[in-house]
Amino acid sequence: MKIIRFFGVLFATTFALSSSGAIPSQQAYIKAANTGAEDRFGRSVAISGDTMVVGAFREDSSAVGVNGDGNDNSSTNFGAAYVFVRTGTNWIQQAYLKASNAGSNDLFGWSVAISGDTVVVGADFESSNATGVNGDQSDNSASGAGAAYVFVRDGTNWSQQAYLKASNTGAGDIFGFSVAISGETIVIGARDEASNASGVNGNQSDDSAASAGAAYVFVRNGTNWIQQAYLKASNTGAGDTFGFSVAVWGDTVVIGAQGEASNAIGVNGSQTNNSAAESGAAYVFVRAGTNWVQQAYLKASNTGAIDLFGESVAVWGDLVVVSGYREDSNATGVNGNQTDNSIRDAGAAYVFRRSGTNWSQEAYLKASNSQADDQFGVMVAVFGDTVVVGAPVEDSNATGVNGDQNNNGTSSSGAVYVFVRNGTNWIQQAYLKASNTGGGDTFGFSVAVWGDTVVVGAQGESSNATGVNGDQNSNSARFAGAAYVLTGAGIGSQLAITPDGSGGYFIGGNGITGVTYQLQRATSVTGPWTSNATFTALSPDPIEFHDTNAPLGQAFYRVAQQ
Repeated sequence: MKIIRFFGVLFATTFALSSSGAIPSQQAYIKAANTGAEDRFGRSVAISGDTMVVGAFREDSSAVGVNGDGNDNSSTNFGAAYVFVRTGTNWIQQAYLKASNAGSNDLFGWSVAISGDTVVVGADFESSNATGVNGDQSDNSASGAGAAYVFVRDGTNWSQQAYLKASNTGAGDIFGFSVAISGETIVIGARDEASNASGVNGNQSDDSAASAGAAYVFVRNGTNWIQQAYLKASNTGAGDTFGFSVAVWGDTVVIGAQGEASNAIGVNGSQTNNSAAESGAAYVFVRAGTNWVQQAYLKASNTGAIDLFGESVAVWGDLVVVSGYREDSNATGVNGNQTDNSIRDAGAAYVFRRSGTNWSQEAYLKASNSQADDQFGVMVAVFGDTVVVGAPVEDSNATGVNGDQNNNGTSSSGAVYVFVRNGTNWIQQAYLKASNTGGGDTFGFSVAVWGDTVVVGAQGESSNATGVNGDQNSNSARFAGAAYVLTGAGIGSQLAITPDGSGGYFIGGNGITGVTYQLQRATSVTGPWTSNATFTALSPDPIEFHDTNAPLGQAFYRVAQQ
């Protein structure tokens, strides 16, 4: 790994890279190499640079490990995950991932996450009674305890590096329901864990709070993983499902608890009045050294019963996005009227920003065509100044980008909405539909974004195509599922800066060589951005850098193509 150390005085030039005005277009239509009916390929998606992973939690092959025989469908709901890589504009499948202890109904691929050369796959119904890291996988006496699996890439080859279990494995905890990774840190949610502990590293042994939920932080040193923290809500309550969603960026973790019931609104309100059943909440934790503390308790600005705020969470720098897919207002667009709850389960997403240690809500996002039961916000994703929101039950018959939103003739076809920020103002940039829109496809059930690339999963799509850009028109494989790659969205030509977990950052790693980039630094994620250095990507691998001009905890970095 190349290490660059930047010295000297910053250049004086200030850059304000506003959101791209480009119109996205579909780059690829992705199917499994072993497409099968009911596999639900696209239930989960994730992207990092030019590598994408797609989960198919009901795939049925009896293969184990990496690149086994995917054609023996003698098992039930073992699940699988598929790794695809991009060269230029072309995508190919690089790996077919299965659990090392694949078992019926383990649902491997229910959740996926990726950072660089590391993939995490959740199997939330895996049943071993093991605890910790790389324990005994063979005793399946803890039904539905759940597990997560870590895979790493060396060159083009993938192998399983770790088998992760909770420190307090319990039947029915559903550990692995949600997973997230940033650099050397993994977070795993167990939405039905039942301890009555609160805060960080509390007592795990008193299981008197059914489905209170928990989240677990693991960190890697070399090739070894250890559990660093056991996270619980500050107001643990039965049925809160803390850990239903998780996200991590560097030293910030966000946990969603869509069953939480307080009637608080905004940031750090009163947690004690549980009169708003299933209104939902999200919790922000931060790490200093190896210690974690809760920094914020987030609620919607229009808290309402059964809104399920916390259904999905995402984080990038000082930006957090939280969705409530059953929110009911009839508002459309950005920062509309939240008070008229006349459209049941239309859904909403909320953008929060951190200044120092203080959080505030910056935007309230709604679909441009809000309709009852569209479930806008089942999944959200964020990258820099771009937020992507899925609405998998949206009904229009449009195809492609920015089509007619008003013909609701294709039930539950699904849609995705791209929002971008200019300064502190958010606008909807694009309305995305599948190229082969079909009823029940649930396009937008999963979403991911990296740079200008958006990945959308449609777990209900039914074509019998295999591989990349196959025939979309034969719907003979019911609920096989598909994923779609669209480019030209959001912020445009930037490369990501990813914390490496050891005081440095990775830049690039997108497979592009011979291109000059500019490293920019700011004291706030909103800028202004100043030029810190330029470099030419001579290798497709990520470059690690340490900046001696500013402590890493006091600056933000991004890379823009020259």
